[in-house]
Amino acid sequence: MSSTPVSSQASLRGRIPKVPFWGQILLGLVLGALLGWAAKSGDIHWLEVTLGKIGDIFVQLLMVVIAPLVFFAILVSITNLRNVSNAARLATRTLMWFMITSLIAVVIGLAIGLLTDPGSGTGLTAADGKMPKKHGSWLDFLTGIIPTDIITPFSKLEVMQIVFMAVVAGIAILQVGAKAKPVLDFSQAALELLQKVLWWVIRLAPLGSLGLVGTAIATYGWDLIGKYATFTADIYVGCAIVLFGVYPLLLATVAKVNPLQFFKGAWPAIQLAFVSRSSVGTMPLTQKVTERLGVPKEYASFAVPFGSTTKMDGCASIYPAIAAIFVAQVFDVHLDVRDYILIAFVSVVGSAATAGLTGATVMLTLTLSTLGLPMEGVGLLLAIDPIVDMMRTATNVAGQSVIPIIVASREKILDREAYDSATASPLDPAEQPAPVPVAAA
Repeated sequence: MSSTPVSSQASLRGRIPKVPFWGQILLGLVLGALLGWAAKSGDIHWLEVTLGKIGDIFVQLLMVVIAPLVFFAILVSITNLRNVSNAARLATRTLMWFMITSLIAVVIGLAIGLLTDPGSGTGLTAADGKMPKKHGSWLDFLTGIIPTDIITPFSKLEVMQIVFMAVVAGIAILQVGAKAKPVLDFSQAALELLQKVLWWVIRLAPLGSLGLVGTAIATYGWDLIGKYATFTADIYVGCAIVLFGVYPLLLATVAKVNPLQFFKGAWPAIQLAFVSRSSVGTMPLTQKVTERLGVPKEYASFAVPFGSTTKMDGCASIYPAIAAIFVAQVFDVHLDVRDYILIAFVSVVGSAATAGLTGATVMLTLTLSTLGLPMEGVGLLLAIDPIVDMMRTATNVAGQSVIPIIVASREKILDREAYDSATASPLDPAEQPAPVPVAAA
């Protein structure tokens, strides 16, 4: 008789459908928006603080893992190039397609900004925002790549300096040869450990989305968002054109694959990027879906980490193009054709300045300083940044998977059967990521 309640509970659990991960995230977004609205309209301070703490903790957990994850992922990816034939050719083609798609994205951003005039009639002034803690300039960007010591880049999360050290270490390991085998083994083990820890953090994404979205609504409210309505719509429309227009077109015409199949396979990474607002934090899942879509592991383990720190069509192309026009219009500064060409140049060449982190403040200050626009414009855009950053990051991550597929297809190393059956076993953040193979020294 004692087994009856247990059987009933098991039967009940069997009748309750399991909510898929994307559904959990969607539920978190909706609930967060409702709670944020309740905190704002009801002036419920404790609820606003609680939502902020939940979002902050989720982002902090991501940030803790990012620094060592980037280092070991880049280091291992450099060594993995030895396992790929025509490695130099693949690396060159990857970088070339990064630049081509960045140029397309920035042109789209400029066109949308010129058509909609996002900064006109907003009534915004410099007093409506706050100045950023960090500024970007070409000198800062170039000198900031080289670290002054080993510890600071990890403690202050200077991602480009971490990438620089990882590339140097990876090349040195390849040069040393067999004697460096213990270092490679350690790097592989450390990378797998960090990936495992990150999966635990990713499982908290529904709660993180609740806190982040709720805080944005509770802090800024719909009134402030209304002032940025055109700007916000421009960012979302521009990113949507790239995400659902440019990428599918390139996949269909250049890679000769079914674009719908790409979204079926890559959607888990895209939706996580939307919530986490971190390309680097999404990197393990991006690599996993890219491999599921038929890109060889040896090449994907190079292209995806490389793209997670340099491939930013949303943050470094569409966003700075529209933002520069927005700031110029708010402060009544005229931009001419030369300025638009300069925006395109900065977006294509300087995209590494975003470094896969939440937000694109450094890239924006780099663009504004190059154009001579007021830096107070950055402070204006910080208020709306959490909302537009979600769509920017989703676009970034999609591009970081699209380019390896295009290059692999053109180099005839894409497993088309795997691509066409990528949804046969659905991805879930609970899955252990596939180990990244280490090249023999």
